[in-house]
Amino acid sequence: MGMRNFPGCHKGQSATQLCSDTTYCPMRGQGATEYLVLLAVVLIVALVSVALLGFFPGMASDSKITQSQIYWRSASPISIVDIQARGAGGIYIYMKVKNSGNYPIRITGIIGSDGQKITQFDGYDCGASNPPGWSNISNYFYLGPGEEKYFSEVTQFGGCDWNIYATTGSTSGVSIGSAAPICQNSKTTPGVLDYKSFGFEYIQYIDNTQLTKRQFGKELIVKCLPSL
Repeated sequence: MGMRNFPGCHKGQSATQLCSDTTYCPMRGQGATEYLVLLAVVLIVALVSVALLGFFPGMASDSKITQSQIYWRSASPISIVDIQARGAGGIYIYMKVKNSGNYPIRITGIIGSDGQKITQFDGYDCGASNPPGWSNISNYFYLGPGEEKYFSEVTQFGGCDWNIYATTGSTSGVSIGSAAPICQNSKTTPGVLDYKSFGFEYIQYIDNTQLTKRQFGKELIVKCLPSL
């Protein structure tokens, strides 16, 4: 049988030579070229995606906020099942906490990013002692397994006026310090409230034993509500 010729090859060159001799068979480089083109397309798509995420920072922050909420809702024994914040002169917080553990607990303090602890809330009604004035968190935040209670500021969120604040600096009284950034007093760009670390101090009751413990968690990020 005579030797077949292939496009791009000199007369008399075999198929084996076709696949091994790039001098006479320029088609051999086509696969490598196509691979490089595809790789370039993938890299361009990746760069465009990164650029879009940087151009729309709200997309990235929304993802972080969602992750923070999922983490704190599943935290134990103290989970944060709902949290809101609003800038209005001060930075007001609505926080609903739940005892998701198996034993009764009593929350005695809240700890911000700077490690300092607040032990009081600004209680004006709803049974708070000596209204208006500061009341101890430990007096009102005893929770049995599965029980929920909340902090709130009545003019901003309604409900009982058991108020705690957020600040950028050190904590003072009922203000949880070292949040950055914090809510803005704005109807259009209220921003976010961000604690790089957050935690609680509490007493856990197991049979006849009382154990004082601390629970620290990951970053707590809240999308602020527009000002009223």
